[in-house]
Amino acid sequence: MTRKYFGTDGIRARVGDPTMTPDFILKLGWAVGKVLANHYQGSVLIGKDTRISGYMLESSLQAGLSAAGVDIKLVGPMPTPAIAYLTRTFRASAGIVISASHNPYYDNGVKFFSGRGLKLPDEVEQEIEAQMEKPMEVVSSDKLGKAERIDDATGRYIEFCKRTIPSSDALHGLKIVVDCANGATYHSAPHVFSELGAEVTSIAAAPDGLNINRDCGATAPQRLAEAVISNGADLGIALDGDGDRLIMVDNKGEIVDGDEILYVIAHGRKKEGQFQGGVVGTQMSNLGLEVSLAQHDIPFERAKVGDRYVMERLMTEGWQLGGESSGHIICLDRTTTGDGIVAALQVLHVMINSGRSLRDLREGMQRFPQTLVNVPLEEKIDLDSSSVIQEAVRDVEAQLSDRGRVLLRPSGTEPLIRVMVEGQDEQLVNAYAAQIADAVRSAAA
Repeated sequence: MTRKYFGTDGIRARVGDPTMTPDFILKLGWAVGKVLANHYQGSVLIGKDTRISGYMLESSLQAGLSAAGVDIKLVGPMPTPAIAYLTRTFRASAGIVISASHNPYYDNGVKFFSGRGLKLPDEVEQEIEAQMEKPMEVVSSDKLGKAERIDDATGRYIEFCKRTIPSSDALHGLKIVVDCANGATYHSAPHVFSELGAEVTSIAAAPDGLNINRDCGATAPQRLAEAVISNGADLGIALDGDGDRLIMVDNKGEIVDGDEILYVIAHGRKKEGQFQGGVVGTQMSNLGLEVSLAQHDIPFERAKVGDRYVMERLMTEGWQLGGESSGHIICLDRTTTGDGIVAALQVLHVMINSGRSLRDLREGMQRFPQTLVNVPLEEKIDLDSSSVIQEAVRDVEAQLSDRGRVLLRPSGTEPLIRVMVEGQDEQLVNAYAAQIADAVRSAAA
């Protein structure tokens, strides 16, 4: 079935677009309520990030669910992974997060979790899509859903995060800078690390509805790097607007991305004898991650770009650890979705257990130079059937041999082809990427 509303990560659009207006969200809440009532028992949990539009969309969702006869639990501003956890804790039928993650404030979206804290099954999303096409009918007054606000949700989530590392892992003596991206973690992340004993400096922790992700957080960690240096901190932790991404900074102010974070966690657990299975990355994961894991006999598999696909591969393989270069890290033995705070705690555990700094630990992975070239297109082209493109790719792959990689993929949101080349020599990598990009332009002409 063709999806009209749902993408790989729920529904997301600029506020005011047809799929992000109060009327649409009201109807969506009703459709979700009608479908969930056919599958599950229990209330629906609603959380949001700090965007100003969250107030409006929360009210619309609440009204729609109530009109379908579903009770609602409201938790206010909370990280996306917190909603996944709290949905399980309260035995709700589903959890809903109003957030556009790392996007600017003028975007917003709606994400869904099942009662198990996982993404909704495809068949349930398809039922919701079908229900959206039906006329909206409100239940009788005596069957309208009721709303309840949960006041201790933040405290519950803080305690959950703290329990994801051993109780003996005190962070006393560590100086940490935490960048909350003016988002949903502003009233939870600093407390998690300080209550475990760290000396915490918080930045971008004063949301005003408009400054979420603005020059801060996991998508813009330069401010964090400067704060780590100026505060003489041991490391920095950057989260994104809804708290499901993590980028770190070492004591020298150098950025540690998702690939390096995956390596540190996997290698640390392997040394402890606590690692089972392998690691799932994506097509964009640096080749250095794959090579470094192989040196420690840790299997590695690539999924399509997107946390949904990483999760699917983890479930298929029965593995526990996966993620993306962007910092979406999934630790399935700790929680059911990507969680920036939980992932940061796993890194801190490795530091404490090994007695080594983040800088020392991340140096175990040697990154391969990687170049990405975006080639704009007037219209779509078939990459597989173009002899010009395929010949250029084969030529570069022959030159790289087993010490490099080529990836071509169409953008999911823009009319362009992304050309990525990795290898040991940065100058050659740049030249090879330009060579293939020229072939794509020639084929599209």
